[in-house]
Amino acid sequence: MKVILLSDVKKQGKKDEIIDVSDGYANNYLIKNKLAVAYTTGSKLKLDHQVQERKTNEELLIKNMQDMKTKLEGQILEFVVPVGRDGKMFGSISSKQVKEKLLMMGYDIPKNAVDIDRLDSLGIHDIKINLYKKIVAQIKINVIRK
Repeated sequence: MKVILLSDVKKQGKKDEIIDVSDGYANNYLIKNKLAVAYTTGSKLKLDHQVQERKTNEELLIKNMQDMKTKLEGQILEFVVPVGRDGKMFGSISSKQVKEKLLMMGYDIPKNAVDIDRLDSLGIHDIKINLYKKIVAQIKINVIRK
């Protein structure tokens, strides 16, 4: 019996694949647990439509992320921090602070997208923001004495 997988099934295949399995396995496990649907002309058309829709949505998302990358790369974020007598700053700049600053500027990015090591010195620093898959924006952070 041919079925279309609705999700990844170990040792059988990945989501959206069309596989051939025994009738009992298809009916009693895959279809019963909503892991697959029977392969028919209608289900194949529906699958093709869903795949095309996902592809279109991903292309739009990639375009939006490329546009955001272009806008972000010209930005310099400034943080004013308190500094001790010896010139060292108290604490460090976190990814959460960077995310909040970007949100105030109109860029809504996830917190885990900000790739920042320990930023605990004054001056200009380059950081990476992982927007989507292989789309990475480089921005500058200027840490200034209070």
